[in-house]
Amino acid sequence: MKLELHHINLSTNKVDEMNNFYLKVMKLNTETEGLPVLEKKKGYSGDVAFVSDGKIQTHLAEKDLDVCFKTGHSINPLEKGHIAYRTDDLDGFKKHLNKLNINFSDWGETAVKGWKQIFFHDPDGNVIEVHEIDEK
Repeated sequence: MKLELHHINLSTNKVDEMNNFYLKVMKLNTETEGLPVLEKKKGYSGDVAFVSDGKIQTHLAEKDLDVCFKTGHSINPLEKGHIAYRTDDLDGFKKHLNKLNINFSDWGETAVKGWKQIFFHDPDGNVIEVHEIDEK
């Protein structure tokens, strides 16, 4: 099972302003490849802009404090943002977390079509996403 840093999600109430900042000040590019297909009808309907340095994406997502209430999940990845890793074996990673007694919220494809996602906290409360692309 391998993990690779995939994206950083910054939750904001200023998607357009943040997008302009990362494009103009940080000189990142608008990301158009490999973007998630958001399942807006399933609970999160916020705006998102995508920028990248060519390797790692930054998702500039509209903050949503109520997404847990809407989706029935215990971890809110859109309150303060999160860091996301992609794996080739999500089931193996979930077994790894279970062995370590680390609780996680299994979002399945609740938010993103074709991405199986889990979310959990690091020791300081930062939200971590691990996802696998569903090749079906």
